[in-house]
Amino acid sequence: MGYLDNSSITVDAILTKRGRELLARNDGSFRITQFALGDDEIDYTMFNENHPNGTQYSGEAIENMALLEAFPDETNIMRHKLVTLPRGTSKLPVVTANISKVTLTIGAQTAIHPTTLNFDGSNNQKEGGGYIFTIADRRLLTSFVGGGQIQGQSGKENVSFVAPYTSTAVSEAVRGTTCSLRAINSTSLFGNNSKLLTTLTIEGRDSGARTTIPIEISKQVIASSSPQGQTGIVLR
Repeated sequence: MGYLDNSSITVDAILTKRGRELLARNDGSFRITQFALGDDEIDYTMFNENHPNGTQYSGEAIENMALLEAFPDETNIMRHKLVTLPRGTSKLPVVTANISKVTLTIGAQTAIHPTTLNFDGSNNQKEGGGYIFTIADRRLLTSFVGGGQIQGQSGKENVSFVAPYTSTAVSEAVRGTTCSLRAINSTSLFGNNSKLLTTLTIEGRDSGARTTIPIEISKQVIASSSPQGQTGIVLR
């Protein structure tokens, strides 16, 4: 990772490992169909409306900030994407879920049902384009599936993100209006630990809003409950 020279307009783009594979085929399979914009490196608290040289210099500090060069790690770049909302929007959309923290015992399962607040003139509704569910450590789950109906699609769509320079899918993302997950059945990954931790990030495909839910996998059964068909979990 490095910094770009912000004295001139610069477009810095890199290809992921998957992108390089498609480009190497030279058969037309490499096509850029979507892009996103972000402002991760911008600190808006530096906007100074009381600048001694006048209001035209209010954003001088921001404009002189160093820009980060591109790098293929979705956990550290493009975390704050710019979104387009209908004109007149006064409140930013917020993604929320039926569970704020998930604690699973070995082999237990649960389902996540997100909704979006302040979106499309409604206080609380599911987005038509669905959500992207990203588990930070896929090894801790035996099953991770997106479900529900997405506008313009016949059903769910699962996409794995492979960690750079390895062939192991450490993180994985699924698309849908809901997702279900089941904890691992063995204790091989625990070692001397009594629990394993990871996170689930939920991003609205239409609103761009996101939230992160902590997930805890317990080595021993600490409780057993079955609200709405869920088994062996504790909700907090």
